[in-house]
Amino acid sequence: MKMYFLQIIWDPTSEGIALFGDFKIHYYSLMWMAAFIAGWYLMKKIYKNEGQTEDKLDSLFMYSVLGIMIGARLGHVIFYQPELFKEDFFSIFLPFRFSGGLEFTGFRGLASHGAAIGMIFSMWLYNKKILKKSVLWILDRVVIASALGAVFIRIGNFFNSEMIGKVAENDFPLAVIFKQLDTIPRHPGQLYEAFGYVFVFLILFFLYWKTNKSSQTGFLFGLFLVLLMSVRLVVEQFKIAQIDSREDWIFGLNTGQVLSIPFVLCGLYFMFLYKPKKA
Repeated sequence: MKMYFLQIIWDPTSEGIALFGDFKIHYYSLMWMAAFIAGWYLMKKIYKNEGQTEDKLDSLFMYSVLGIMIGARLGHVIFYQPELFKEDFFSIFLPFRFSGGLEFTGFRGLASHGAAIGMIFSMWLYNKKILKKSVLWILDRVVIASALGAVFIRIGNFFNSEMIGKVAENDFPLAVIFKQLDTIPRHPGQLYEAFGYVFVFLILFFLYWKTNKSSQTGFLFGLFLVLLMSVRLVVEQFKIAQIDSREDWIFGLNTGQVLSIPFVLCGLYFMFLYKPKKA
């Protein structure tokens, strides 16, 4: 990376860390690993505070990884790249490209909306099989770790020079030139999003540890959905649409913004309208 006055040129010399031969761990993959590890340690602290056993924590980790990764991948393919179902089906689930010859690609093409759906489903399954409490109990707590993980994922997107921003003014102090793509100063939308998610995490973390909001079933889960997807709604204004034909998909909103609205509405419901059933 080189920095000049009022301008950053992002030109990493490598996509990852070489292990042996041509095989390397991409920085994007490392950010996913960091997200899950940080989440595990945070949930360990929360489970200890709640008097839950560590064996349930280990099961939570497995359910979370599978649910989030499968949901994120399917979400990307369904919402952004449905042609893969016909053109390269096995690449949907495996870290390889098969069309045009075998190529190791790592797990790329992961959608946050799909990850959210996958997390919710996997937590429902985890609660039913392992925890045996209210599914909202675990969702109110796991979203704190999820918000922290989202920060790492967007930093990984920055490393990959993907999900780039729209063209910025030449003298805009935060503009970044992604040299591997072009020489145009752009908004670093990935970093805007990561910065926003830091505040989402801090708010949820504070409310859990310093207030009694965790006892209001569904509130922290709902707040997570509202804050996270609101950040997405705003930042998408500065990012290039992932599908060119959907820059103004519905009512002037792109795909990411349209998909965020139902999550925000769902979050508001759990924050202000949801009433848990009495035992």
